[in-house]
Amino acid sequence: MDWRENILNPVEKNTTHDVGFSTNLYFIWKNPRNGIFAKGLGRVIHIDFHGCSLGITELTGSLFSLQTFAGNMNADSVVHHKLLHSVRARFVRFVPLEWNPSGKIGMRVEVYGCSYKSDVADFDGRSSLLYRFNQKLMSTLKDVISLKFKSMQGDGVLFHGEGQRGDHITLELQKGRLALHLNLDDSKARLSSSPPAAILGSLLDDQHWHSVLIERVSKQVNFTVDKHTQHFRTKGEADALDIDYELSFGGIPVPGKPGTFLKKNFHGCIENLYYNGVNIIDLAKRRKHQIYTVGNVTFSCSEPQIVPITFVNSSSSYLLLPGTPQIDGLSVSFQFRTWNKDGLLLSTELSEGSGTLRLSLEGGILRLMIQKVTDLVAEILTGSSLNDGLWHSVSINARRNRITLTLDNDAASPAQDTTRVQIYSGNRYYFGGCPDNLTDSQCLNPIKAFQGCMRLIFIDNQPKDLISVQQSSLGNFSDLHIDLCSIKDRCLPNYCEHGGSCSQSWTTFYCNCSDTSYSGATCHNSIYEQSCEAYRHQGNTAGFFYIDSDGSGPLGPLQVYCNITEDKIWTSVQHNNTELTRVRGSNPEKPYTMALDYGGSMEQLEAVIDGSEHCEQEVAYHCRRSRLLNTPDGIPFTWWIGRSNERHPYWGGSPPGVQQCECGLDESCLDIRHFCNCDADKDEWTNDTGFLSFKDHLPVTQIVITDTNRSNSEAAWRIGPLRCYGDRHFWNAVSFYTEASYLHFPTFHAEFSADISFFFKTTALSGVFLENLGIKDFIRLEISSPSEITFAIDVGNGPVELVVQSPSPLNDNQWHYVWAERNLKETSLQVDSLPRSTRETSEEGHFRLQLNSQLFVGGTSSKQKGFLGCIRSLHLNGQQLDLEERAKVTSGVRPGCPGHCSSYGSICHNGGKCVEKHSGYFCDCTNSPYEGPFCRKEVSAVFEAGTSVTYMFQEPYPVTKNVNLSSSAIYTDSSPSRENIAFSFVTAQAPSLLLFINSSSQDFLAVLLCKNGSLQVRYQLSKEEIHVFTIDVENFANRRMHHLKITREGRELTIQMDQQLRLSYNFSPEVEFRTIRSLTLGKVTENIGLDSEVAKANTLGFVGCLSSVQYNHIAPLKAALRHATIAPVTVQGTLTASSCGSMMDSDVNAVTTVHSSSENIGLDSEVAKANTLGFVGCLSSVQYNHIAPLKAALRHATIAPVTVQGTLTASSCGSMMDSDVNAVTTVHSSSGTFRGRSCEQPPLALLLVSSRNFHIKGLTDITQFFTWPFPEWSCVPSDARHPLPSTGSSADLSCPCFIRQLSTESTAGAFIYRQTAVSCSSHPVVIVPKPQTKQTNKAAYGEEATLGRQMGEDAVPLDFLHEVIWVRSNEQGVIAVVIFIIFCIIGIMTRFLYQQKQSHRTNQMKEKDYPENLDSSFRNDIDLQNTVSECKREYFI
Repeated sequence: MDWRENILNPVEKNTTHDVGFSTNLYFIWKNPRNGIFAKGLGRVIHIDFHGCSLGITELTGSLFSLQTFAGNMNADSVVHHKLLHSVRARFVRFVPLEWNPSGKIGMRVEVYGCSYKSDVADFDGRSSLLYRFNQKLMSTLKDVISLKFKSMQGDGVLFHGEGQRGDHITLELQKGRLALHLNLDDSKARLSSSPPAAILGSLLDDQHWHSVLIERVSKQVNFTVDKHTQHFRTKGEADALDIDYELSFGGIPVPGKPGTFLKKNFHGCIENLYYNGVNIIDLAKRRKHQIYTVGNVTFSCSEPQIVPITFVNSSSSYLLLPGTPQIDGLSVSFQFRTWNKDGLLLSTELSEGSGTLRLSLEGGILRLMIQKVTDLVAEILTGSSLNDGLWHSVSINARRNRITLTLDNDAASPAQDTTRVQIYSGNRYYFGGCPDNLTDSQCLNPIKAFQGCMRLIFIDNQPKDLISVQQSSLGNFSDLHIDLCSIKDRCLPNYCEHGGSCSQSWTTFYCNCSDTSYSGATCHNSIYEQSCEAYRHQGNTAGFFYIDSDGSGPLGPLQVYCNITEDKIWTSVQHNNTELTRVRGSNPEKPYTMALDYGGSMEQLEAVIDGSEHCEQEVAYHCRRSRLLNTPDGIPFTWWIGRSNERHPYWGGSPPGVQQCECGLDESCLDIRHFCNCDADKDEWTNDTGFLSFKDHLPVTQIVITDTNRSNSEAAWRIGPLRCYGDRHFWNAVSFYTEASYLHFPTFHAEFSADISFFFKTTALSGVFLENLGIKDFIRLEISSPSEITFAIDVGNGPVELVVQSPSPLNDNQWHYVWAERNLKETSLQVDSLPRSTRETSEEGHFRLQLNSQLFVGGTSSKQKGFLGCIRSLHLNGQQLDLEERAKVTSGVRPGCPGHCSSYGSICHNGGKCVEKHSGYFCDCTNSPYEGPFCRKEVSAVFEAGTSVTYMFQEPYPVTKNVNLSSSAIYTDSSPSRENIAFSFVTAQAPSLLLFINSSSQDFLAVLLCKNGSLQVRYQLSKEEIHVFTIDVENFANRRMHHLKITREGRELTIQMDQQLRLSYNFSPEVEFRTIRSLTLGKVTENIGLDSEVAKANTLGFVGCLSSVQYNHIAPLKAALRHATIAPVTVQGTLTASSCGSMMDSDVNAVTTVHSSSENIGLDSEVAKANTLGFVGCLSSVQYNHIAPLKAALRHATIAPVTVQGTLTASSCGSMMDSDVNAVTTVHSSSGTFRGRSCEQPPLALLLVSSRNFHIKGLTDITQFFTWPFPEWSCVPSDARHPLPSTGSSADLSCPCFIRQLSTESTAGAFIYRQTAVSCSSHPVVIVPKPQTKQTNKAAYGEEATLGRQMGEDAVPLDFLHEVIWVRSNEQGVIAVVIFIIFCIIGIMTRFLYQQKQSHRTNQMKEKDYPENLDSSFRNDIDLQNTVSECKREYFI
């Protein structure tokens, strides 16, 4: 249809609509042939402007004329025409036009405003208007200032006034935004130093009219720019604004200096300027004496002939302008503004082969490059953050072999960058991008073209007429808006919630949530849970947490303490004064007051209280001659302030409205005439303490005391933290049992952001969770199939559906969690922990979600596709809907939903039982060796030497008070067909007896640690049959936590150590397991005839820490620690509750170091390790200077200054080298599992490890360390390779010794390879570096690690290595050793004779070292000096 024909031939019939008020109008033109002329709330297709211009805003001057648009060409199509700016009017007239001879028709739409008066003043940037008062001082309590303005400059003062006492008011443009400075204080705060009170608007230098309204009443101010209003209160004590002499408009002139201004003046037009009802421009036009004009102010608004252009598309927009080629030099300048960090601004091919020029914005920095082929001729970088949306001027000049790039050539611009280069002007200049059909040589097109605005383009010092470009008479273009800068500030208003900072590009905005407690595309979602119950549901225990009671709502997070116990979850909010506080000297005229600060707002505290079932605060008043409440009818002496700022004259334990204390209710006060103990006014200290629990009055915000100024009068008060329990929201659930049933709630209002979260469980195939409808918009959540959740929403641009598919059915009658969110950036849906489904929101079109019907939960308005199942904890934008309360009055719906344990039973660990409650569940840990809210907290204790815990299996005993007897009883296991034993332990003591179970027929089960640290399980099932199972993969007495689990099902036995299966065994069918009589942890104190191995381990019992001990359903250690008074358990010795995990590196050392020094002298770590057991072996001939301490201990213990602890037995070291010392020094047993009757393992080769540690570096073989005394025992070099033997006996000793190089770092430990070989066993000990773990690190230990792996499990670690003795069993070896010993004895005797001569010289000096009753012969024995000559190395056979 041709709209240009017959457009001026209206028919007589027309329709005029009065919309009643000025509003924004949009239309869609659809199917005019059928009589449907317009449809509201769409796009404008044709406008004819009549009458005044009132309300016609944001329109360029070219639109104030008749405009025509092409329409549809058939009856079905729809044509949209969108004005770049909206039209504001009151009357709309539709005028159909006659058919023309071509068979086409037209439609005319007219809009009308109302009568309008316009007073305009034009300021040129050097002028202003001064409005002078009739009196010297203008003091106002109320001000109303309104105006409209338009400008092309981003900075300038619109008006200013100030007083001599510091008051001032200033409105100015700052970088395209309006800043309002307002000060009512007398603090002499100056405009130059004080920050703005408010900042509004953006991009206000766009040459469009903008309206401003400032309303002030006292300190309250409303500041409105266009449609955006900011409310704030001014600082200071004063209410009046005091302005001296005058107000200036358009600038701030300097008194006495005409034409001089303090700040940059406004350059643009101001319309209808009113100050408190005074029309300032009208007064100026009529030259009234109150107005003084500075500079040139005209009273008509000039329209500058500046044509901006907009590059719309980042891939296809460009502007081509011609240049003057082959000119020596170049000159290009223009202005640009953008939000994008990157984009091509200018590109051209220079003449005379001088290269290509490209000017681009990269990361907000301006970059100029001149390039010839691949060589970079010149590069200049300048500026930063140029993507700020402001206008920036750029100038490129090349003259006389020099190119200059100038950015923002004002006083604040950076210095100009210059580079010497010879260039010639180009023929074509491409601005903003390049056409797709050009090659790189013609236009350099980067990854991203420019999106933004340009204006004032000059090439070779000639301005370019962009209107001519629009008319296709100059250059070329694509995807441009000419005569309009359509830049938009997407951060105004700021849709980033909760204080998130907004940044933007040309097409979208971004939110930075890093400094908030929220997350998401718009900082909408709180990162904290809404209650302690939610933290507990995640498996957390007690601790400090932040809770956000309203989730995504306006309230911020609040720090609380969550005390999560087995039966209640307490939320505690501390305040700033929880200690006992003394008060003196207060009276009614001068009362004592104390305000309490809870670290949050009252709204936050109210949300915590209202969301809890019960809240309380303990209040205590200690008094001596200080009355509290007086009589019930008298004036109280003390009161407290609650949440509504009301005072309450009742005390803890009393209900509200009764002026009493707790003792008054139960009639137990000191004086029956009073209702509080303190009101008795006694001269001795007493108190009134109780709990305030009326939620509507809590929390206590202030306490007032007035009776402590009399003689001997004193008081002390304490108010505890606010404590609440019972989450009213998390377990708020309903059950829908008919498809036609639903709950309805008020309309869900969420125009910009909406989040919906809830739990559901169902067995139905499908059903709608909730639905809310509008005229066109809607929102719906449903389970569309057994494994799909669908979220559908329409904000006016067509429905959007998100679907999350689950790999398993969701109608499994288990609780599932749903989270759906819609904001201006994206729409998302998440179910449980499945991947989230997300779809970005379109930047164009409608974005407000407008709903008007009721919210339906569990169904729809059509009562179809209803939901069958349970929904709980439904939250919309953080606000909880009380489903249970609404269900009480709705048919087909029941409050509550049972079956929580079916979904959450797994949260109870270690044998704990999930128990249903109306609101949730709890874990019953009665039959678990653990405790806590989830039965995960270990129950452990430290055992000292001799400590014993014995549990007797008798009749039932209750062990808890909060559950029934049948569930908590401890009874005799009548069916010994199965045994489940589990516990953890930490110790450094071996041997040790950990657990002993005795049956009625002297059969027993013992778990012990052998001397070598291996673990042994001993079953004695008869006097003749003992089954011994040993696990010696490591030394378990190593101060580390170990976990043992023994399971016997019938005759099948399995033993797990540290979660690894170590042993399985089947008992013979003849074995009989008898009823258990008692179970003992630690030392067995009964005289029951223990066998020899158990008796050895029972010497000290167990020294260390035991944790979480369980025998079948019995927890004996827990019974001893928690229920010792009612459980059949006996404790002997010291049993201290403690955490094994926390003491592995600390307390257990002290506990298990039985043989350590009794002095606490702060040993270092290495000495402390060696001191764990001290020395086990034989010492001989010990001497320190002239002292022989070992001799003194053995021969003169009663009179010598020597102390002996433990067992010291006189013996001959030589006589025990072939026997006892083997057993003594075999600390580490075999790493393999074996079955036998003894803890002793196959012996190692004869070996002595001295107590002196050493450090070796860089040895190639051991002969570098000491002289090898046996030449016939050759040592294989370190690079030799011999396979290790695998089988054999200790009889064959024919191979040479095999010595590997020691570690170059340390020899604090080594592996000792046990003799097991037949073919190579003459030297059964091989030394290699000790790896840190079983899986040797070859990179750390080199070739020695390879040997360590070859030895595998037979390698035994030692902690200290000094000397290693190699053994020969033939005669040559014996002779060699004997010769070596003889030489050592000769050396010792020689040294002894020499030192005898020196002993007489020092006898007098040593007299004071001994007691007076020592005889001279004994002193001579002790004073032997150097009685034994030092032998560098001792070798024992």
